[in-house]
Amino acid sequence: MAKKGTARAARKELADVPRQLAALASMSVSDLAEKYQELYGEPTRSRNRDYLRKRLAFRIQELAEGGLSTRAVARISELGDKLPERWRMRQVEETKPSAPPPPAPAGGRAAAVDGRAAAADGRDARLPPPGTVLTRVFKGTQHRVTVREDGIEYEGQLHRSLSSVAKLVTGTAWNGFTFFGLKDGGPKAVTR
Repeated sequence: MAKKGTARAARKELADVPRQLAALASMSVSDLAEKYQELYGEPTRSRNRDYLRKRLAFRIQELAEGGLSTRAVARISELGDKLPERWRMRQVEETKPSAPPPPAPAGGRAAAVDGRAAAADGRDARLPPPGTVLTRVFKGTQHRVTVREDGIEYEGQLHRSLSSVAKLVTGTAWNGFTFFGLKDGGPKAVTR
């Protein structure tokens, strides 16, 4: 008899989902923020109506029908570094310990600090080793940079980052790692 009552309650909850989703369309931002607090158990910092509606719609459906399967969660963890950088940074922040990070191993790479990997010598650990030459053809012109201990050399001048070189080449803001093909594992690096 208890199974019948549980099944009936589950059907009623699922039937209620379309009504709840429709109600989101007529809610004000403050009502949406209140509903967010109710469903997530924490206040929202967003005042964007469309964003709040999407998040709430997802949460309502998740509570009624269940969240991601354990297989999906395992697959997401397995993908790891293949996830977009902004997702990885969010995961790093969520799992950040409250204690200070351990000291870096001598001569090795350190753990992420403030969401950014740093080598023991202070260089960005995402950069290839010093002496590596990166190439990129942009608008028919080949551009070559050399990774140095103290920065990035391009056309005889030293730059702080790959992004500053990419901006110089294109005239617009670019992620330097993306521009020079380091994010997708592209074969643009040649070690001297």
